[in-house]
Amino acid sequence: MSRPVAGALLALVLAATLAGCGDDDPYADYCEEVTAQQKDVTEALADRGPTALIEALPSFRALQDEAPRDIADDWDVLVTRIDALAEALEDADVDPATYDATSPPAGLDAEEETAIEAAATELAGPAARSALTAVDQQARDVCKTPLYL
Repeated sequence: MSRPVAGALLALVLAATLAGCGDDDPYADYCEEVTAQQKDVTEALADRGPTALIEALPSFRALQDEAPRDIADDWDVLVTRIDALAEALEDADVDPATYDATSPPAGLDAEEETAIEAAATELAGPAARSALTAVDQQARDVCKTPLYL
């Protein structure tokens, strides 16, 4: 083999090897985080009570931070909607575990009640439900780790 051909072949092999090094699995960090958060998410959502999604919010934020591009928008929708409800309840100084929309607590003004209702409606809406389904399916399909959402 001539030196120019051997040199070109070596350059191609090195280029292919180096390109492979930069081609890390784009889901590796995310899947690691899914595995790390699975227990906390499962425990937070186990009873499906009124505070379940709010209790899972720290885990959801950690997952949002590691989310790959193809699922990042869904995590953004989900975390934003849960955050909005948590903030509306906090701003109204209402305990999420005891809040009952049919019988709001005494002293809750109309603006606070409207904010809570609007946030709850958005969280129960089709965009949030779709996002929840998407992030759960992504965890199962790509990470092989169910979040049990």
